[in-house]
Order: sequence, then structure tokens, then C-alpha cells
Amino acid sequence: MTALKMQVEKREEIGKNAIKKLRKDHIIPAVIYGKGEENLNVKIELSEFLRVSRAAGTSSVLDLDLAGETIPVIIKDIHRHPVKDQILHIDFQKLNMHEKVRLTIPIVLLNRDSIRLQPSVLTQLLDQIEIECLPAHIPGSAQVDVQDMDFATPITVKDLDIASDENINILRDLDDAVCTLSQPAAPAEDEEADEAEATEAPEATEASENQME
Repeated sequence: MTALKMQVEKREEIGKNAIKKLRKDHIIPAVIYGKGEENLNVKIELSEFLRVSRAAGTSSVLDLDLAGETIPVIIKDIHRHPVKDQILHIDFQKLNMHEKVRLTIPIVLLNRDSIRLQPSVLTQLLDQIEIECLPAHIPGSAQVDVQDMDFATPITVKDLDIASDENINILRDLDDAVCTLSQPAAPAEDEEADEAEATEAPEATEASENQME
């Protein structure tokens, strides 16, 4: 497996003001943590992070280049501003390539805009799923084709492509539903009755006024 590379630098800046200055200069503070190791404070240019993360996604293995040293990691968390959606901090998890890792990957429904049974409503019940595997076998996502779904049979975890991969352990019940397909709700009779009453009401009012005259 070829991991994407990302340039990072050791970070000496600490404290609120120093961190604010980094962000103002479009540099993101980050931390690398590993099992049984001391956390390592680093920083990365925003443009560099966006370039690599867009190609890698949130679950792919990355190689961080720190002063010539290559550190294999995954993105464990991205902290964002609650209003501006600005990236504030990144947590990288250092990987042992010979040790299994637990992580959550997104579930992708293929051909969701090309479902043959129409009209229909597709409801996705699971957006992501937790797995365990060696770093070399980490998938970018769990996928399933929904084009031929019917109303009677939901798609479950065992239908995902990763369920047939012996290198991946899915940490979820295989019978859990991922998505369902249903018929659109018919207009409620009460709503139709209300509309009919609303149409007739002006006529009834006019008739009452005529009788009073």
C-alpha cells in the first residue's frame, strides 16, 4: 500500500496567543500520539493538509514527513470552529504497521440516485461503521450498491463490501440495517378533507349573508 505524504514541522509554539498567530498565518497546530509514547506537537500548513486530506479521506494511512523521519498515521480527529467551520486542531494517531487498529470509516451507498424501483424513498440508517484491521488493510470506506433494492429487503452490514474481506473485522452486528427503501407516503385523507372544507367555506359564508339580507 502506498500512503500519501504530508509535510509537518515540530511545533515549539504554545499558549493561546501563539496558537492564534499560527492560525492567522494559515498554519494548523496538531499533535501526534502513539501507544506508550509521548505526544509530539507539530504544525502543518493549511493548504498542505487540505491537499492531502482531500485525496486521502479521513480513514486512509498517511506518512507524515517530520524532518526526514517518516511517521505512518491516520487522522483521528479534526477540531473545527463551531460557527466558522475553521480547522482549529488536528489529532494524528501514530500506527504500528504490525498491530491492528480500531477506527471508524464512512459507509457509501453506490448508485443511490439511480434506484430502479421508483417512486421510492431511500433511508440511510448507518453513516459509518467501526472496524479493526492492520493499517495495510484499512479501506477508505465501506460500500454497497443500492440500485436494485426493493421495498421488502433492507440492506444490512453483511451486504457491505468489507464484510467479505477476511482481513477486516467488523465491530457491529452483521444483521444491523444499513438502509431501507420505502414507498412515498400517500397524501393524508384528513389533509384532503381540510382542503375541501377550505374551498367550500367561502360559499357557505356567502349564502348566510344572502339570507340575512
